[in-house]
Order: sequence, then C-alpha cells, then structure tokens
Amino acid sequence: MTTQVTNAQDAVPPRSQTEKSLDRGFVWLTRILALAVAGLLIFIAVEVGLEAVPAIREFGLGFLTTSAWNPVEDTYGVLPMIYGTLVSSAIGLLLAIPLGIGTALFLSEDFLPRFVRTPLVFLVELLAAIPSVVYGLWGIFVLIPLLKPIGAWLHNNLGWIPLFRTPYIGPGMLPAGIILTIMILPIITAISRDSLASLPPELRQASLGLGATRWVTIFRVLIPAAFSGIVGGIMLALGRAMGETMAVTMLIGNSNDLNISLLAPANTIASLLANQFAEASGLQVASLMYAGLVLFALTLIVNILAELIVRKVKKF
Repeated sequence: MTTQVTNAQDAVPPRSQTEKSLDRGFVWLTRILALAVAGLLIFIAVEVGLEAVPAIREFGLGFLTTSAWNPVEDTYGVLPMIYGTLVSSAIGLLLAIPLGIGTALFLSEDFLPRFVRTPLVFLVELLAAIPSVVYGLWGIFVLIPLLKPIGAWLHNNLGWIPLFRTPYIGPGMLPAGIILTIMILPIITAISRDSLASLPPELRQASLGLGATRWVTIFRVLIPAAFSGIVGGIMLALGRAMGETMAVTMLIGNSNDLNISLLAPANTIASLLANQFAEASGLQVASLMYAGLVLFALTLIVNILAELIVRKVKKF
C-alpha cells in the first residue's frame, strides 16, 4: 500500500515556478477585484450621504419616524415609505419562497423526464428577462382587475382586521406585493435549484440506503444541506424586491400616507425617488438622498441578519 501511494505521488509532476507565479497572480487579482467592489460600495454610500447632509442636519432621526412629505413647506418624513418597502417586500417573499423552493425541488429531483423538465427550467428563468415596465402594465390591465373580487371578499369578511379594513380600490400594497412575487420567483428558483443540484449524489444514496423515504430525504437531508445557497438566493431576491422601482410605482398607488391596510394605496422608497427626483430641488433633493441612504442601510441590515442566520444554522 505504501509503495502504491508513493508511486502515485511520484506520478504527479512537480509544479513549475511559472504555475506557482500564475496561482499567486490569480489570488492577488481576485483580492483586488473584491476590494474594488467593496470600495465602489463605500464610494456610493459616501456620495449619497454627502448629498443628504442638509436633510440630515434639518430633520435628524425624526426623518425616520414622521409621515409628512410636503415639498411646499419643506417638511419631509419617510416612515410611510419605509413601511411600504418592508411590507411589499415581505409579501413578495412570503409568497415566493414556498413557490420558488417547491419549483426548484420539482425541477431538480427527477419528478419529470428531462425533455419536459428542460423547457420548464427555461420558462421559469425567462421570467427574469421580462422588463419591469411590462410587469407593471400587466399588473394594471390584468392583475388589478383579477384581484378585485378577492379584495372585496377580504374587506367584506375580514374587514375587522386592520390589514383589510379599507375597501379595495385597485392600486395598492397587495397588487404590488404580488407583482414582486412574480419578479423575484425566478431568482429564488434558479439559485435554489443550482444549490440542490450541486449536492453530491452520495447524500441521496446514503439517505435512501438507510431506509428514508424520498420526501424524508428531501426535507431532512437535501434542503438542510443546501440551506446556505437557498438563503443566499432569498437574500438576492429580497434585495431585488426592496429596490424594484417601475413595476411597484405603477401598481402601489404612490400614496405618502401611512396606512397599514394591504388594500390601500401606499408607497416605497424606490417609488418615491422615481416619482419626485426629476422635479426636485433644494432641500427636497437632499431629503430624497436621505431616503436613498435609508434604503441602502435597510438592505445592508437585512443582508447582515441573513448572514447571521446562515451561520447559526450551520453551527446547529
């Protein structure tokens, strides 16, 4: 045995100095690129922060807790937009996560023959290529009328719940959340499917060999093993949902009033920037930059929390 190992090691040719230099060069190149990305991120945050300084001095942290947005009187508060951003993204994730993971399992675990599965994978990924303005137009002419009887039923039967206390009038939080579900679904599906497909086949074989059923193998072995990749896909989808502009602007109603009802018009930070930045001036520009900085911070906080969750699950 020792002789065989020695012979195998001798069969491997020694690495030349050129190959070692190329390896070191590649490592340094990747480090430089990673630092460049981090530097670009910091540069963007600093530039936005500098533009927001007048609003930060004028409103301070009260900007985050007030609801007034009045360019005539130069009084600004971003609380309704923060609420709209978080709730619309939460609706999108709440609906997209089970759909995305379920679709990923369906397309990766040989439930269908390959000649059927391949076109389905292509069609799901094609959803990511559709422009957001097309989603917005589809939402206006198809989704909003389609949700009208559902919204009326929710208000008539569950109106005692604050989430459904207002009548359904069309554009609002619910249509925006559903359109975000459709837009982030291919991200969650594609990354979850790749994470599941990249698992070593020995995991499946070992679980089945120990007597586990197919579904026990999926839920007790495969999903936990691919959990970090699935969470990564969910976080990318959340970033897309929080920053989505055109489709949400066309469907959410663009109301700056704080209303917790899902059937009422609302607003998001991205929609606020899209609607008002072109005509803004003076303190309003600084306030919009402040709102953009808040959105930047929200996205950063969400990603940090996701990383902490993934680390805790890995330890467990």
